[in-house]
Amino acid sequence: MKKQGCEIEALGITYKIYSHNNGNPLSFFKKKNDDTEKNDHQTSSSSSDGMRTVLSQVNCRARPWEILAIVGPSGAGKSTLLEILAGKITPQSGSVLINNNAIEKANFNKISGFVTQKDMLFPLLTVEETLMFSAKLRLKLPPSELCSRVKSLMQELGLDHVAKTRVGNDGVRGVSGGERRRVSIGVDVIHDPKVLILDEPTSGLDSTSALQIIDMLKNMAETRGRTIILSIHQPGFRIVKQFNSILLLANATVLHHGTVDRLGFKLRHLGLELPPHCNVIEFAIDYLETIQQQQQEEEENSVSSLQQVARARRKTLQQLFQQSKVMDEESAYIRIEVETHSFSNSRLREIMILSQRFSKLVFRTKELFACRTLQMLVSGLVLGSIFYDLKHDLEGAFERVGLFAFILTFLLSCTTEALPIFLQEKEILMKETSSGSYRVSSYTIATAIVYLPFLLILAILFTVPVYWLVGLRQDFEAFSHFLLLIWLILYTANSVVVCFSALVPNFIVGNSVISGVMGSYFLFSGYFISKKDIPRYWIGMHYISLFKYPYEGFLINEFSGSKECLQSMFGVCVMSGEDVLKEEGLGEENRWMNVLITICFILLYRFISYVILRCKCSKRSFKGAFL
Repeated sequence: MKKQGCEIEALGITYKIYSHNNGNPLSFFKKKNDDTEKNDHQTSSSSSDGMRTVLSQVNCRARPWEILAIVGPSGAGKSTLLEILAGKITPQSGSVLINNNAIEKANFNKISGFVTQKDMLFPLLTVEETLMFSAKLRLKLPPSELCSRVKSLMQELGLDHVAKTRVGNDGVRGVSGGERRRVSIGVDVIHDPKVLILDEPTSGLDSTSALQIIDMLKNMAETRGRTIILSIHQPGFRIVKQFNSILLLANATVLHHGTVDRLGFKLRHLGLELPPHCNVIEFAIDYLETIQQQQQEEEENSVSSLQQVARARRKTLQQLFQQSKVMDEESAYIRIEVETHSFSNSRLREIMILSQRFSKLVFRTKELFACRTLQMLVSGLVLGSIFYDLKHDLEGAFERVGLFAFILTFLLSCTTEALPIFLQEKEILMKETSSGSYRVSSYTIATAIVYLPFLLILAILFTVPVYWLVGLRQDFEAFSHFLLLIWLILYTANSVVVCFSALVPNFIVGNSVISGVMGSYFLFSGYFISKKDIPRYWIGMHYISLFKYPYEGFLINEFSGSKECLQSMFGVCVMSGEDVLKEEGLGEENRWMNVLITICFILLYRFISYVILRCKCSKRSFKGAFL
């Protein structure tokens, strides 16, 4: 009787990387891969052409209802092989077949799940919220069925008792490490995949938690017919018993592929006796050099065996696997029909779900919401007390201009505290979009929408005390326009942070880049040096400065149409607010043009962030062989 499931075959997988990366001067903008991938590359063989072989002619097979464990020392290529099987990276040669058929990566994402070694979860969401948002994004089901699916999954994962507990991380108290790992697995099995690939799911866990994870995976394989492939480093004796087959990697090649018992027989055949109280995998890893040396000696002792190996290599890998299938009739599986790749939700639905999730994160992040709110209110009161009730003369006008310049500097340069949140979001975004959960454009629009009301609240808290304590133009229309400018300034700064967070790999680089860009923009705003005095070869910086247009907007809002005399001589007014604007080349006609240009800058930076994220997500899903 034929079984329904997914059999994964890797045929002749070879993967190489550059042994150094000194040629790219912008390499610091590229985030380094996980430590596991870095370790994969450390002990791989190098060649004279500057390439390093991570995997060489690797063949393996994983069957439904079974667990295939990929084992080996650090640097053997375990994580790289998993990423190739999951379709995250593409090898130079070889192929991955599903039930003896090629399948598009986008379609494979619909029937598979990939759990990374690092838990990429939002620490401020509860366990139930995390799984519910994942279900909403990946499943097209009514709300009642979504709730039922999530509750059923939490029971299967043993998480129902911590459903209302936050996930947490190193800085936020939440569930335990083992429970957090089960949440990561739950996020990737919420859509009931046929194939589940896990990169060291027991890493960092104690022996009891590690065994619970493997037992849970074993139960998934046996009850749901899943094909489970995982990598593991030095598994315990009880864990080894749960594996149906293992793939032993060393120096980019396969030393053994089969059951644990067959590995023990192979070791005894080589004259290596397994000591008591030691599992066979640990023993094999400890004696890798001996195994390889004895295998080489056996090959060198017989010319005929070398000829047989040569003839076997001349056979196609496809023929070898076909012959093995003839010998085992139970290895025939029904072909899995996969629908053409499409997203589970419409773009509007995705935006609504992501906006809801991001809103929870913003309001639960004390550093971003509570501290930022308090900062804006206190700053408004302090500035208002310092510039309290400015006089309406020439000296007061100069003090107002200085106040406007400081407000711009303060608001545009104090928004980098949101940078770590965007960097964390970016990692999860790349993982979720690579699995086809939602569109990158939906994420970009959702983050833009969520911050609008939040930044409006901050603008009001800052504007009210500053405007009325300083004694700026006593007109509600002027106050409303001032509030609008403050709101746009905050939103512009937020857009800049979003843009550069998509580009840079970490907070240190991001903070340095943003500070440098903001400093240059302020220099060419027109406050320190007027437009007419800026050298011609630098004039372009004046027009792309984010400070220029809000700064001019403040001046127009305060002095346009003002009848007050700032300086008089012999009873004749020689300087008015209109004269201040004329000296700067400004007029009432520039009021809304500056607003429009500022909005265009906001849209531009949001669009640039979308393009960067789209390129990075596409590269993560379909990046080529050379890194």
